[in-house]
Amino acid sequence: MSATDVRRNDASGTPSRNIDLKLEVVVIPVADVDRAKEFYGRLGWRLDRTPPGIVQFTPPGSGCSVQFGPTLTAATPGSGKAYLIVADIEAARSAVLAAGVEVSEIFHPGPGGPANGPDPERRSYFSRAEFSDPDGNTWLLQEITTRLPGRVESDAPSFASGNDLAAALRRAAAAHGEHEKRTGQTDPNWPDWYAAYLVSEQTGAEPPR
Repeated sequence: MSATDVRRNDASGTPSRNIDLKLEVVVIPVADVDRAKEFYGRLGWRLDRTPPGIVQFTPPGSGCSVQFGPTLTAATPGSGKAYLIVADIEAARSAVLAAGVEVSEIFHPGPGGPANGPDPERRSYFSRAEFSDPDGNTWLLQEITTRLPGRVESDAPSFASGNDLAAALRRAAAAHGEHEKRTGQTDPNWPDWYAAYLVSEQTGAEPPR
């Protein structure tokens, strides 16, 4: 049996989907471990307990951590790039600045390339900002409020923090206000409407009207 055969389901010949594979750690290349440790600690990321020779930090609300150390990777320091997903790009950028870290102005993709400011329609995935650690590893802040269909399989929404939940409720409240304007009447069933809206944001389903 080949390695390819082992990785596939016997019945369908397609990669197995019944085994959870949770991304746990991403290794980033740094030249100075102590300097990198100070930087990520200043950002407010949690320093985790690890074996000797490994430094691990976890961003607030993240299920995935980053590791660095003197012997973890042969990659060139500064060659790493990763995305940090946020619910509010302006608040996230302000938090990075408050930590004493330089961060770009907010930008969004335009017809001729990156354009200044958040996306005018505040579409999910479009508003971004960027910063780097002392080695040059790049972190891209990306505002995501509504997921593309199929990105999240569960119909049960989850939130990484109280701030994310509060931001989602504010978006639901604004959308529900528009819903009541369209119908011309007060909606006494707003809790169910809010719930459907929050699920639609995370799963990419059609939002309630």
